[in-house]
Amino acid sequence: MTTATRVFEVRAIPAEVLRELREADDAGNPPTLMTDAAGGSPLRCCLRPSEPGERVALVSYAPLRRWARECGAEPGPYDEVGPVFIHPAPCAGPDGTGYPEWLASRQRVLRCYDAGGKILGGRLIAPRGDGSPVPVESALAEMFADPRVAVVHGRAVEFGCFTFEVRRPD
Repeated sequence: MTTATRVFEVRAIPAEVLRELREADDAGNPPTLMTDAAGGSPLRCCLRPSEPGERVALVSYAPLRRWARECGAEPGPYDEVGPVFIHPAPCAGPDGTGYPEWLASRQRVLRCYDAGGKILGGRLIAPRGDGSPVPVESALAEMFADPRVAVVHGRAVEFGCFTFEVRRPD
């Protein structure tokens, strides 16, 4: 673990929230179940891509709304609902609290929020031209150096979908 990873934890969707989403998503709909024939769907329950032929569920998720309820924040117009893939049944979850290695070669947008749920800023993280990993850990450490930053969301560049949440360790 590098020094930068000590200042934050990358979090998947919590197990108790996943239980709710498997019944009805944050838009009030039942999950859309499917088999991912090709694999590669980004699973937000365990922070890994799906395997070819694996069963997945597509659900609407409001990550900032959920965080705001827990923290007493009022995100107002920043409250978004978007699609995410999860396992249709409980899984083992992520294998750690660091940045998932399979994401290191992909672009990502990091969006930081203050304690009230308002966006403070964002940053595009892109692979270096030499093929070396995305410098996400140093970017997150810089973001969390700002005491106003309460939470950071990682989002896919292509679709804008929520990928993971980042917080300071409990």
